[in-house]
Amino acid sequence: MKLSESILNFYRNLTPPPRIPKGILVLNPYHDAYIQGICQAFYEKYYSDTQPRTLMLGINPGRFGSGTTGISFTDPIRLEQACDIENSLLKKPELSSDFIYQMIDAFGGPASFYSKYFISSVSPLGFTRDGKNINYYDDKTLEKVIRPFAVSAISQTVNMRMDRNRCYSIGEGKNYDFLMKLNGEHHWFKKIIPLAHPRFIMQYK
Repeated sequence: MKLSESILNFYRNLTPPPRIPKGILVLNPYHDAYIQGICQAFYEKYYSDTQPRTLMLGINPGRFGSGTTGISFTDPIRLEQACDIENSLLKKPELSSDFIYQMIDAFGGPASFYSKYFISSVSPLGFTRDGKNINYYDDKTLEKVIRPFAVSAISQTVNMRMDRNRCYSIGEGKNYDFLMKLNGEHHWFKKIIPLAHPRFIMQYK
């Protein structure tokens, strides 16, 4: 099976974790037929092969990036301008997507980058509260609830021909700590390398 098929099957079958705390909403674009079409176009373009990838794991999707497009750190603008995938989604920029695609451009462009790497998140579904993004670790009950969900998601992702020698944590603090704890229990990777989160870099550096 091609990597694109495995990825698409994974996202189409994502089920939100139960008992999400009151007031927190789940971002799950993958049941929308239009987003399914976008994802299919993207993953068939860059992952229609059987070569292994190095995994990069962010925190969880945001409402202007993959919470909208279904593709990690890819807002509708970058999807169209960098990846040549036209879409009718609201062209609202996301800071993290802006930085990631500057990095991808420096790497040689999407085709070169995605031939080596796959980006996902510790929680592949995002969350909002009061209309704003919330990270899974910002609410202790949410963090506890998503733990088995995250374990299942990462386990499935790793089994899609991911390189087990190393993984990059997009987030040096709480995301890295959480991922290190899970890896200590499940031994997915030999090494996890922390990277500063793009939003932190764009806002504070």
